[in-house]
Amino acid sequence: MSEDNKDFENKAEDAFDGTKNKASDFADGAKRTANEFKEDVKQTFDPNSPDSGKTVAIIAHITIIGWIVAIIMNSQNKTEFGSYYIRQTLGIWLIAILLNFIPVVGCFASLICLVLIIISLIAAANGKMSPTVGVGELFQDWFKSL
Repeated sequence: MSEDNKDFENKAEDAFDGTKNKASDFADGAKRTANEFKEDVKQTFDPNSPDSGKTVAIIAHITIIGWIVAIIMNSQNKTEFGSYYIRQTLGIWLIAILLNFIPVVGCFASLICLVLIIISLIAAANGKMSPTVGVGELFQDWFKSL
């Protein structure tokens, strides 16, 4: 029996060593893949690249929920381009909401704000940082902490 136990012990050690090596290889592969992904993300969301903030800028124009998503995305990889359009759209949305409380003016204000959002969205998609007509510079000043 002692010989059977030794044989069983040797087989168990061999199986353990094989499993340990496979796990180590898997862990090394996972680390390598994670590092490659991390580098890809850095290249995609390079704060110095104007294209990296373009996605954030476009998402900021899609309703208030899109604006919130853009804030979260921009807080992780802050870009000047993304921040610029987050401030612009916040100002336009606030004007639209506040002027909607005035019965007749609210109707026209909503249409004007919709046009401003569309103009701003087109500028963001083209990669240009052009302020909203009339009040864009004020938005940049008022919301500079964003």
